Amino acid sequence: MIGILGAMSVEIDEIKSRIEGKTIETVGGFEFVKGMLRGKEVVAAECGIGKVNAAVCAQTLILTYKPDLVINVGVGGSLNPALRYGDMAIADRVVQHDFDTSPIGDSVGLVATVNKTYFDCDPETVACVKAVADEMEGIHAMVGTIASGDQFVADAAVKARIVKNFGAISCEMEGGAISHACYLAGVKCAVIRSISDNADDGSTSDYGQFVKLAAEHSTEVLCRVMERL
Repeated sequence: MIGILGAMSVEIDEIKSRIEGKTIETVGGFEFVKGMLRGKEVVAAECGIGKVNAAVCAQTLILTYKPDLVINVGVGGSLNPALRYGDMAIADRVVQHDFDTSPIGDSVGLVATVNKTYFDCDPETVACVKAVADEMEGIHAMVGTIASGDQFVADAAVKARIVKNFGAISCEMEGGAISHACYLAGVKCAVIRSISDNADDGSTSDYGQFVKLAAEHSTEVLCRVMERL
């Protein structure tokens, strides 16, 4: 069983529509669509925007359906000039860039309760996503750190700070929480993002223009990955 989580309808609705033999169940306020996607048994849900929504949904999915792997899919901002609109950022690890207890001596991003800054993604899934994305025409794929926080990054100074602190290639709002929940439960995790904006002062206009394209790319990559996992 593979769990699939997207924050918004634009990121997950098309995936849910492609699930065959689907059954729908509401648990803890989240609608879970279960069935077969490209030959794999999956359960998919729209978790909502932000780390709390994402963590609660991921925990609910894990406890209810007991997946072997959870994939968080969707769109994100580019923190690396090599990643342009519609390109793919694939996390080998995820960090919560807004987790900050540095005034009491911790490093920025350190989650003290588990004594971890970075949450690793499943290497086999990462390699599979990269191989699939590399085969798709017009898409550049990069593996690296993805940074999560409860803010839509649209400020060049904030972008620069995240890059300086973590060397991240993309930013978004859910992956860090989902990977955190998976870590606690001992479940494999993957986080993939298609670029919708540049996480700078022009992000709000870029996002409106490119979010649909980015979501289409992330959906297609995910569906092709299902055939190989």
